[in-house]
Amino acid sequence: MYLTALQQGLLFSLLALGVYISFRILNIPDLTVEGSFVLGMTTAVMTSGKVSPLLCLLIAFLSGSLAGLFTGFLQVKVKIHPILAGILTGTGLYSVNLFILKGIPNVTIFQNVTVFKIFSKWFSSMPVMYSRTLLLVIFCIITVIITAVFFKTRLGLSIRAVGDNESMVKSSSINSGFVKCLALALSNGLVGLSGGIVSQFNAYADIYYGSGMVVVGLASVIIGEALFGKRSVTIGLISSAVGCVVYYMIIGIAYNFDMPSYSIKLISALIVIIALALPTIKISLSDFKIKREARKNANLK
Repeated sequence: MYLTALQQGLLFSLLALGVYISFRILNIPDLTVEGSFVLGMTTAVMTSGKVSPLLCLLIAFLSGSLAGLFTGFLQVKVKIHPILAGILTGTGLYSVNLFILKGIPNVTIFQNVTVFKIFSKWFSSMPVMYSRTLLLVIFCIITVIITAVFFKTRLGLSIRAVGDNESMVKSSSINSGFVKCLALALSNGLVGLSGGIVSQFNAYADIYYGSGMVVVGLASVIIGEALFGKRSVTIGLISSAVGCVVYYMIIGIAYNFDMPSYSIKLISALIVIIALALPTIKISLSDFKIKREARKNANLK
C-alpha cells in the first residue's frame, strides 16, 4: 500500500511543482491545470510507438506549455481575469483532448513503448515495482534540480519579481506580460509532463483523468509548506514534491480503512481545508498561550 502511495505521490509531484510556480511564485490561481494535465496524457499516448518514449514526454511538456501560454495570452493581452482565463482554456482543452484521441475517451498503449519498460530492462535483476519507483524518484529529483536552477537565473528571478511586485517590475523596464506568459507556460509544461508520465505508467489516457488535479496540486503545496514552512523557492519546490507524497500516503491510509472510492474527493477537500487552517490554528494557540500567561502574571501581582 505504501509503495503504491509513494509511486502515486512521485507521479503527481511534477504536477505539484507546476501548481507551486503559478500559485505561490506567480500568485495566480491557474485553473488550466486539469486541461493541460490531460493534454499531456493524450499527446504522450498518441505519439507512443511513433517516436521514442522520452520524446513523447517532451511533446507532453511542450503541449502543456502551449496551453499555459494561451492562458497567459488571455490574461495579458485580452485582459481576462486569471481564474476565468484558466477556466476558458481548460474548457476548450476538453474538446482538443477528445480531438487528439480521435473522439475516443479512453485509449491504451503497449507497455513495451514506455520509459518504464525500457528502464526495467536495464535493471532486470530488480523487481518491476522497485525499478518503476526508482525511475520516478530519478525523474522527480532531476526535475526539481533543473527547476530550482532555472529560478536562480536572470529570467527565473524576473518571474519571482513579477509574483512579488508586478508594478515595480514594470517600472524596471521588464516586460511583465512576457514573463507572466513564460511562467504559466513552464507551470503547465510541468503539469503536462506529469500527465505524460502518468499515461506511460498506467499505459493509457483517459479524458476524465484530470478531474480534481487542481485540488491535488494545492493540497501538495499546502502540506509541503506546513511541513517545511515558507522559505526559499528551492525549499518550496522540494516541499511541494514531498507534500504530494504525503498527500497520497494519507489517501492510502484512508483506503486502508475500507472507505468507499467515492469518498476520496471529500477526503481530498478535507485535507486541503485542514492544511489551510493550520496557520490560523497555530496563531490562535499562540495567542491563547500569551493571554493565559498574561492572566497568570496579573493574578500573581
